Amino acid sequence: MEQAKKKGFKMPSSYTVLFILIIILAILTWIIPAGEYEKNEAGQLVAGTYKTVQSNPQGIYDIFMAPVYGLIGNKLTTGSIGVAFFILIIGGFLGVITETGALDIGIASVIKKNKGKEKRLIPLLMILFAIGGTTYGMAEETIAFYPLLIPIMIGVGFDTITAVAVILVGSQIGCLASTVNPFATGVASDTAGISIADGIVWRLVFLVVMVAISIFYVYRYSSKSKEVELAGYHNEALDELLFQQSIEKNPEKSFVYSQRKENLELFKIPESSEAMTKKQLYILWIFILTFFIMILSLIPWGDFGIKIFEQFNDALLGLPVIGGLFRHASPFGTWYFSEITMLFFVSSVLIGVVYGMSEDKFLEVFLKGSADLIGVALICAVSRGIQIIMNDGLITATILHWGEIGLKGLSPQLFITLTYLFYLPMSFLIPGTSSLAGATMGLLGPMAEFVHVRSHLVITAFQAASGVLNLFTPTSGVVMGALAIARIDIIVWIKFLAKLILIVILMSIVILVIATFFY
Repeated sequence: MEQAKKKGFKMPSSYTVLFILIIILAILTWIIPAGEYEKNEAGQLVAGTYKTVQSNPQGIYDIFMAPVYGLIGNKLTTGSIGVAFFILIIGGFLGVITETGALDIGIASVIKKNKGKEKRLIPLLMILFAIGGTTYGMAEETIAFYPLLIPIMIGVGFDTITAVAVILVGSQIGCLASTVNPFATGVASDTAGISIADGIVWRLVFLVVMVAISIFYVYRYSSKSKEVELAGYHNEALDELLFQQSIEKNPEKSFVYSQRKENLELFKIPESSEAMTKKQLYILWIFILTFFIMILSLIPWGDFGIKIFEQFNDALLGLPVIGGLFRHASPFGTWYFSEITMLFFVSSVLIGVVYGMSEDKFLEVFLKGSADLIGVALICAVSRGIQIIMNDGLITATILHWGEIGLKGLSPQLFITLTYLFYLPMSFLIPGTSSLAGATMGLLGPMAEFVHVRSHLVITAFQAASGVLNLFTPTSGVVMGALAIARIDIIVWIKFLAKLILIVILMSIVILVIATFFY
């Protein structure tokens, strides 16, 4: 019976899900009236300037071109080529370091040191990723961590869902409570004409409450789904016996139970009794330093009044000879995907040199590593195709206009609740927080003041809604990329998150409603 069921239904791939969404939205461009807003000099939409325009329905040609433009971009939508290329370079970087064996020995050491204390990794790592999310909107940057953390979590007995949840839920819950995130809070505050510091107390409340809830949720799931210590390192028969004993009462608790053997093989870190060589130790330090520099370079220090990196960069450029060599270098805090892509490529070359790889060998392992993540890179392009269809079909402004009309003349409590609910589908349709903030905050910020709701609370509602949608929306390249790496179906992921999503939504509304009484 079970065998027949498996043959009768097969879960569609992420690509299929995304193409279905592209088709649905293309159909909607024939139904929803086209419209546009006037824009100011900064490119932001001007409230009250919506007008209908000639429709531009998307056809079959546009549907198939959407992923292409999703990668390279067009005049209305920025392409995902930067993120996709970053992913390919990350793949090459991982391929090179894997070849050295330093990562295998390092991970094996982590597993050994955390034997019997595996679950302490969950709150520690989730807090770290949440900090990245709340400070600078850590999202696409997390792609680099999935191939690293999944084998560790598998190695200490957890499943792939736990590994993905630690990174994705941790970072996006942080984004949900963006305290000083310049790409969400900064853009939204600027658009609304207020300081980024306005409303930070309520965003801190969100951060503490939501991080605590998410840690408890993932921790509780991991307790149910945890397989067996050091799964994959035991005798196969013993490993199977221990696994069955650990979950025999509730084998369904692990949402990826059926993929266990496949995952153990796919994400296996070979057991090694070899001691780490000096070369491998140096390589491991280069590896750690690379990720440290990435995080350090992405935090917008200037927005916090910290000028030390700008001053250091100016001093470096002022040096004779050396200054000329680095004349186009940007200070930490201003880097983005172009710069961190360069960082990982340079680190790859440096690791190859330290290990003593030949040119041919380096190219072989680098290209093989990149090839392993081609599917992830393509996911980013296909998911961006959804925005292409919406923008080219001229329906984005119309949907925003409907929200503008529907939220007028309400009580503060009802207004903030409906604002939050409005941003849930909008975050699905426009996953980029900066784009969504710039497009809507100029409308809803002033509107809120008319019903005695502070503009900063609208920003908090926007961030909270955007954050929860970014946990699972298939329009997000981060979500689809992470699931592609972990070999998790989007439906399975949503099933795992369902209760957490409901809890986060309800708690968000409760906090927002309470905040309206402190006008």
